Amino acid sequence: MSNAPLLDSAVSDQLYVEVQRFYAVHMHLLDEGEAERWAATFTEDGTFEAPALDEPVRGRAALAASIRHGAAEREAAGEVHRHWHGMITVAVRSDGALAVRCYALVFASPKGGPSRLHRVCVCEDVLVREGGGLRVRSRYVTRDDMPVTARRAG
Repeated sequence: MSNAPLLDSAVSDQLYVEVQRFYAVHMHLLDEGEAERWAATFTEDGTFEAPALDEPVRGRAALAASIRHGAAEREAAGEVHRHWHGMITVAVRSDGALAVRCYALVFASPKGGPSRLHRVCVCEDVLVREGGGLRVRSRYVTRDDMPVTARRAG
């Protein structure tokens, strides 16, 4: 069960829109294979944890390497992925960080073939202010087709 709230009525519209804009840029960078720029949207020690990973990915260098690897695999397979984050909830934590929860859909499009829904996930992020903008301190992803595992990143 998630620790993130399901309601965000106390969050200002301005903050909510800022979070949505952050994810719009963040996901475009990911889908365009902009590995270093995407990794820079995480804190220097940011973590990414998902059930298909043996261990959480830690730090910008490892995050960028992970994206480059995935982009090369998709290129070799002749497939394009697009990420969509929606149904976002936002709450301000007592430490000032933002607890964000959303549905994340990944669409896969083989070149010359029909697009399909590749993955259905729940994404839980902790966002912090750093360098004048929002950054991901931690990301925990669950997939609807896989069992939920205990968090390892802390």
